[in-house]
Amino acid sequence: MSKLLQDSTFFCLAISLIGYEIGIILRQKTKLALCNPLLISIVFVIIILKVTNIKYEVYEDGSQLLSYLLTPSTVCLAIPLYQQMGLLKKNMKAILAGILSGVFTSLAGVWVFSTLFHLDKQIYATLLPKSITTAIGMGISEELGGIVTITVAAIIITGIIGNMFGDVICRLCGIRHPIATGLAIGTATHAMGTAKAMEIGEIEGAMSSLSIAVAGLITVVGSTIFYQLY
Repeated sequence: MSKLLQDSTFFCLAISLIGYEIGIILRQKTKLALCNPLLISIVFVIIILKVTNIKYEVYEDGSQLLSYLLTPSTVCLAIPLYQQMGLLKKNMKAILAGILSGVFTSLAGVWVFSTLFHLDKQIYATLLPKSITTAIGMGISEELGGIVTITVAAIIITGIIGNMFGDVICRLCGIRHPIATGLAIGTATHAMGTAKAMEIGEIEGAMSSLSIAVAGLITVVGSTIFYQLY
């Protein structure tokens, strides 16, 4: 049976989509932050792979289409940004300052905790790009000699936490302005956080979309500098 499933081109793609759909249904029914669709789909896929004895490499090959669609789906986030172009121009300095401070905080946080826990330089390099989109983060990790697979895991975990609790954390910290909320969520938790920002409001989603691209570019430079400091 597992051999038959392994030979199926669409089986791995199907279980990914089914798991995500289950997550959406659970989120709608329960309204719980823990019922995050991405988190549910990850757990669902792990269970299916264990039950069917399908290796991860086989699953990865079968779900390449989803990875291929990651880049164009990220580019589509430019649409709400374009719709809010006037707001962007009006608040350009504040927006750039917010994204820059967010990137610095992320990189400095990794440096501080890596120092406190005496992590080796490879793990340090692996964690530096945890708050940016996967496509850029993988490249940075590989360039600095990090472990790319762990980088991807760190990025996903960061994104899930942002999607689940980003809005709550912003409210607890007194961040109410839509531009500030979008920048905070997007800079810290990339595309997964942006999905939540779009649920909050159009302005929040647009600012979060902008943060993904700008934060990614700044992190490319900043991570190299912070890598040399460790």
